[in-house]
Amino acid sequence: MKQVRRREVIRTGTTVEQMTRSIADMIVTGKMPPGTKLDEGSLAARFEVSRTPVREALRELGAMGLVEREPNRSAVVTNVTGAYLHSMFEAMAELEAICARLCAERMTADERHALETEHRQSQGLVAAAAEEDYAAYNTEFHNRLYRGAHNDHIAEMVMQTRARLAPFRRAQFRLQGRLRKSYEEHEEIVNAILQQDSLEAGKSAYQHVSIVSDASLIFVAH
Repeated sequence: MKQVRRREVIRTGTTVEQMTRSIADMIVTGKMPPGTKLDEGSLAARFEVSRTPVREALRELGAMGLVEREPNRSAVVTNVTGAYLHSMFEAMAELEAICARLCAERMTADERHALETEHRQSQGLVAAAAEEDYAAYNTEFHNRLYRGAHNDHIAEMVMQTRARLAPFRRAQFRLQGRLRKSYEEHEEIVNAILQQDSLEAGKSAYQHVSIVSDASLIFVAH
């Protein structure tokens, strides 16, 4: 009898990233409330992958503070308090303000031009209400600020903090009118950088993250 070869599941970084994002979004929006057990086998079947990428995704979710896991036990969705989330956003606001201020002082002419060009193009995403595409653009916008600061240590710190806040930052775009407001807030940051006004750039970036924090807190169960 001919043996049927089992279909091999190829694990890629994208698979882990997508799985992590999907589970994180379900946790943040309450579809997976605190206390929900995340069984490796069930998740592997749900996403049609092996257990290896599931374990990696759970480790990333743990680093975000969204799940807890004890030895020989299933991972469990944690209760992210508003106070803890606020403290992370407060740190994020300070770091982004530093980056924006340094961008105004250190960005090259080419970097400023690229920042402005992509910002203007994102207006089309706002008009089309393309939430997913705008969220992807938004990540790149902020990455440009981190690179433009030309300080590797600060960039590393802000990227680590941003990674932990990623699912909460994405949640903001579910709010009506948030895309337009985000674009307007970016406009203030971009204009300050183009004018090389470091104080205004830092102030605008801080306010932007503070507003994102308020929007994201709506999705957290107190």
